[in-house]
Amino acid sequence: MEIYLPIAEVQINVVLILFVSFIIGLLSGLFGVGGGFLMTPFLIFMGIPPIYAVANEANNILASSTSGTLTHWFKKTMDLKMGWMIIGGGLVGTAFGMFTFDYFKEIDKIDIVITLAYMYVLAIIGSFMLRDGIMEIDRIKKKVIIKKKLHTHYWIHGLPFRTRFKTSKVYESALVPIILGVFVGFVAAIMGVGGAFLMVPAMIYLIGMPVKLVPGTSLFVTVFVTGFVVVSHAFSYNTIDLVLVLILITGSIAGVQTGQKLGQRLQGSELKTLLALLMLSIGILMAYDTFFRNGTPAIQFPTDKIVEISEFGNTIYNLSEKYPIVYGVSSIFLALVAGVTASFVRKKLSQWRAERINKPAMY
Repeated sequence: MEIYLPIAEVQINVVLILFVSFIIGLLSGLFGVGGGFLMTPFLIFMGIPPIYAVANEANNILASSTSGTLTHWFKKTMDLKMGWMIIGGGLVGTAFGMFTFDYFKEIDKIDIVITLAYMYVLAIIGSFMLRDGIMEIDRIKKKVIIKKKLHTHYWIHGLPFRTRFKTSKVYESALVPIILGVFVGFVAAIMGVGGAFLMVPAMIYLIGMPVKLVPGTSLFVTVFVTGFVVVSHAFSYNTIDLVLVLILITGSIAGVQTGQKLGQRLQGSELKTLLALLMLSIGILMAYDTFFRNGTPAIQFPTDKIVEISEFGNTIYNLSEKYPIVYGVSSIFLALVAGVTASFVRKKLSQWRAERINKPAMY
């Protein structure tokens, strides 16, 4: 099923986008990280220009992060004080990232900057994670137990403005989460990701937060950082395509729920190794896409059918041109509503299943 995206101005296959977004959502739920660093490259592989891939995936991440944040809010597994400090730095980093994005866009180099950023970041982080994952699997096979300190202190923890975080039970400089937020916000603006694949390891190994509080706090931060990214892209560049966003949200939310179920059956070391291999593979594909591909989409269904913009697409295009503020707010509202709805549906289903299990059998 081919449709034409009115804002991105490219023709896509709906089935392919839905399938890929579902698989990426499944992997996100499986590995416990945001799927932006996976989905954005695949959108580029399918022929969507990088500037549109970044903006629309950020909108998709906003929806899934809102859903996940509410789930952790209900479970009370997040550190709000830590989260707000990271958000403060994140908004500063996002503003700087958007300034950098605008500079490279003006000199017509933004596409190459986005692809190179993905290539290097995924290759570097994937290599380190693969090494750690293989070492952990080897230690498990040899039944080697290594005692680790609860929290390793680095020079950055001794910076001024030391603060006590009661929920996470750490006492360190407030500049640590703020600096982390600046870095995550900058990366989010350039790459269209939530930054969880950078934030989660930093929260565990640098800040020293308890693992159970990390996912919820990370998602809480992601909502605000990606929300700012979406607003900036929608108002500054008019790159949000609601048709594409609807397709991405539908596939990814369904995939995340499936992935979370499957993730309970695998060990952490196995997940880390699989994720590292996936990141390295995408980094290599990005390098191939940048330097060797001849300009055609790397992933596509062969078709000779040329479709025209639909009535719905025309409405979306006219709305974005005549009422850009309303259009931008609508894209954010759509993501938030989708995320909240998915969270409450999941909660109601969990309650229904629990009641059904505890309910005595009827004869």
